[in-house]
Amino acid sequence: MAQSPAGPAGAHVIETRGLSKRYRGGQLAVDGLDLAVPRGSVFGFLGPNGSGKTTTIRMLLGLIEATDGSAHLLGEPMPRAAKRVLPRVGALIEGPALYGFLSGRDNLHRYDAADPTADPRTRTARVAGALERVGLSAAAGKKAKAYSLGMKQRLGIAAALLQPRELLVLDEPTNGLDPQGMREIRTLVRALAEDGTTVFLSSHLLDEIEQVCSHTAVMNRGRLVTQGTVAEMAAGGHVQGRRLTVTTPDGADAVRVLKEHGVTDLSVTGDEVAGELPVPAAASGAPEELSDLNAALVTSGVRVRAFGVTKISLEDVFVSLTGEGFDVAG
Repeated sequence: MAQSPAGPAGAHVIETRGLSKRYRGGQLAVDGLDLAVPRGSVFGFLGPNGSGKTTTIRMLLGLIEATDGSAHLLGEPMPRAAKRVLPRVGALIEGPALYGFLSGRDNLHRYDAADPTADPRTRTARVAGALERVGLSAAAGKKAKAYSLGMKQRLGIAAALLQPRELLVLDEPTNGLDPQGMREIRTLVRALAEDGTTVFLSSHLLDEIEQVCSHTAVMNRGRLVTQGTVAEMAAGGHVQGRRLTVTTPDGADAVRVLKEHGVTDLSVTGDEVAGELPVPAAASGAPEELSDLNAALVTSGVRVRAFGVTKISLEDVFVSLTGEGFDVAG
């Protein structure tokens, strides 16, 4: 998967070059990050906890200074252009700060009033529109302290959407939510993307990335491991080997033929023979096509009842990339 893919001007809403952050004491939290987030994508920024995701987001938004490298948001250098850029960017970092004694509606009025660019004459309409967009119109008069975690997250997103935004940055938006709350946030993210907002979503949950994202990048120990489309990632191109399974009553003969054609790590369980296909497929004398391998078995007299390659899961891919486990669904 290509890193920092090139594109026409304006194709990327986020672009970094060699972005690094070293804290006092020498800890290198982010190391030489080259990131490119396509406009119009739902971009999953994935990695184990502590991999540098939140530090990266804080640098992108100008909340902390980078030690080295550069970052551009919406084509503008950060943090130098923060005053021009940030009004076009919505963000929810580490959960919303809400007044529990105020209603959801009144919380949004407070947020809007704190924005020096917001027109007070249209505040009521903007607040109502933001509540409707996140599905909280019916609960607008309810005190925020009575909201579920999912509702609080949606209210935080509503606050980020009080003004039109080209980019929405969400840091672990489903952290701590129950399955229903997670579904609500995912549905909202999909709807925002359909409306044309680019969503940059930091997460350590594989399900979240697979279900809502079009593109992804994987961080591990402060470094970018890979980036590209989720479809490319799910294809398993980074997993060194694919698992072949053949169902046959002629196990010993099947093992012999498969071994001759470069299949390794062979095992026989009942009438099932399994082995690791070579990568690339043409290496070590292996046939270029699976159909050729199947034909070789049949030509050698092996009775093939079933033949296929085990689908590689995203979990397999990420573990192969980082050497660490990820939460699949929370």
